[in-house]
Amino acid sequence: MQQRVVVILLLAALSSCVNGDCGCNKLDRDASSSKGTIQTETEQQQVCQQQARNQNKHYRDYYAELEPEIEGMSLIPGGSLHIGTNEPHFEADNESPERLVKLQDFYIDKYEVSNAQFAIFVKATNYTTEAEVFGDSFLFKTLLTPQQQAELEDYRVVNALWWYKVSGVNWRTPHGIDSNLNGLEQHPVVHVSWRDAVAYCKWVEKRLPSEAEWEVACRGGKQRKLFPWGNKLMPKDKHWLNIWQGEFPDGNTVDDGHEFTCAVNEFRQNNYDLYNMVGNVWEWTSDLWRSDDKSDAPNRVKKGGSYLCHKSYCFRYRCAARSQNTEDSSAGNLGFRCAKNA
Repeated sequence: MQQRVVVILLLAALSSCVNGDCGCNKLDRDASSSKGTIQTETEQQQVCQQQARNQNKHYRDYYAELEPEIEGMSLIPGGSLHIGTNEPHFEADNESPERLVKLQDFYIDKYEVSNAQFAIFVKATNYTTEAEVFGDSFLFKTLLTPQQQAELEDYRVVNALWWYKVSGVNWRTPHGIDSNLNGLEQHPVVHVSWRDAVAYCKWVEKRLPSEAEWEVACRGGKQRKLFPWGNKLMPKDKHWLNIWQGEFPDGNTVDDGHEFTCAVNEFRQNNYDLYNMVGNVWEWTSDLWRSDDKSDAPNRVKKGGSYLCHKSYCFRYRCAARSQNTEDSSAGNLGFRCAKNA
């Protein structure tokens, strides 16, 4: 494991080509490719029969005849499916181009892994997360008092001064060293690294989804839509996800009812019966950000955005959006869900 950096101001500033975001892609302790098979040949778009069936809200009735139901998971039909976009919002994130990937059927968790589920894993295995080993993790400024912010001024993240590296913070104390999990049992576990997520998935005999799998699941059988449910952020003037309202990074109006994370079963977002695919917390995927990264703590792709995202600054709560962190990183807005082969 690489030698960790003690003072956050030693983190290298990102180049000027990186677009504005909430800064959580900078939360690396030291400081891209898809596992789907990409078709590079020019070909006419084809919609496979399985995907067409999935667009029907009763797709589960059909697939129940073919594959066994797994509690807490949705079966996602494979085929030749589109990911990415030809209308990127952040070109530096490599959102484009749109491309076809070939995937087999797979299962994905309906919900992000909760604190209660992760606690069972830790109790059974005596697992220690990387944030516990390192002794700290990253917190957003609104979880700190003005006095704490002043005391930790030298531990802010370069180019994202609203993020603080705080000693004693981990998944057990998600909102600060004096916090606990009371009332948060069904909220997503946070302050977990990519390696922590992999360890949990292995224990439950699952795995992390690939980026392509995650995005196909997010799209819910729809084509070229921004969100899992369509293109409109608030159909029927209803909140469909947990994100930042107001002016970032100050003045969250909490119009969606959630200042921080929400319960994992709060927002059902598509016909695959998936919750919080966008918003709430970023989710780790299995993919490397760069396929040639051979470092000890390479960057991994994360998807979905979080409760800290806002269109004016971090419009990454879209299915095609993507970001990255080193695989030993952890933060208060970063979690995961599991997948499984069909």
